[in-house]
Amino acid sequence: MTRTVEVSDLVDRARAGQPRAVARLISLVEDASPHLREVAEVLAPLTGRARVIGLTGPPGVGKSTSTSVLVSAFREQGKRVGVLAVDPSSPFSGGALLGDRVRMQDHATDPGVFIRSMATRGHLGGLSWATPQALRVLDAAGFDVVLVETVGVGQSEVEVVSLADSTLVLLAPGMGDGIQAAKAGILEVADVFVVNKADRDGADATARDLKYMISLGRRDREGPSWRPPIVKTVAARGEGVTELVEAVDAHHAWMTEHGELERRRAQRAASEVEAIAVAQLRSRIGDLRGGAALEQLAKRVAIGELDPYTAADHLIEGLQA
Repeated sequence: MTRTVEVSDLVDRARAGQPRAVARLISLVEDASPHLREVAEVLAPLTGRARVIGLTGPPGVGKSTSTSVLVSAFREQGKRVGVLAVDPSSPFSGGALLGDRVRMQDHATDPGVFIRSMATRGHLGGLSWATPQALRVLDAAGFDVVLVETVGVGQSEVEVVSLADSTLVLLAPGMGDGIQAAKAGILEVADVFVVNKADRDGADATARDLKYMISLGRRDREGPSWRPPIVKTVAARGEGVTELVEAVDAHHAWMTEHGELERRRAQRAASEVEAIAVAQLRSRIGDLRGGAALEQLAKRVAIGELDPYTAADHLIEGLQA
């Protein structure tokens, strides 16, 4: 009971705007604390209000700068803003974690902004494994908007679409065949396309290529569908940010009208539950490695005495016992 009271107090302080309490809750998530279930139980009835906006795209397109100017735009509207900047490096080795913090330093003293860098720790898909739970913390803590900036690794960054209400895909002119290289991955998850660094040569051509690809993708769709707008920005100078926020707001309104927002959030919850269940099963399978069951099944598969599907059935039966 004492522990539950402490968790509740931590959540209360986070909702009151204390950044240390928010940081502590996210640390419990990242460290897979034994009290994580208690945290989740307390947070659950407090979530579901924050708008989640994902930013993804190839390296070098200006995601961190764009995130920073979006923070400023939403703060001008009086909204509390949380930022989860996901980085591929170790949380102890620096790397681009420092770069994200430097580019967002204008918000460091703003009590209405909370910025957290999270390491992927080898997790593929452009996000940290703890990102969904960290998102719940910020949502429950009363942030109106949460921006999730992915690591910038190219086509594998599509996981953000399962987490965000709206996904912004950033591109920049002068990146060669970047659109062709990305079209099998991140281009297909976009709700809004952003051509950043639009003061460079080739910005109009990039926008035309995107418009053509969008038209190709709509030919086989039936029923109401959202046509991703293309917004040109120069984030470093704050140009085009008003138009970008308007595009994001328009997408949010469209999702609300057509039930898409509810569907996406239900799908997000399903993915989160599935991930937790799979992690628990893996943990139990790991426990079996210390015994003889998995080893004996593996030997029988290796010599052809048993097929791997039947072996897996036996393994699952062992987990259920």
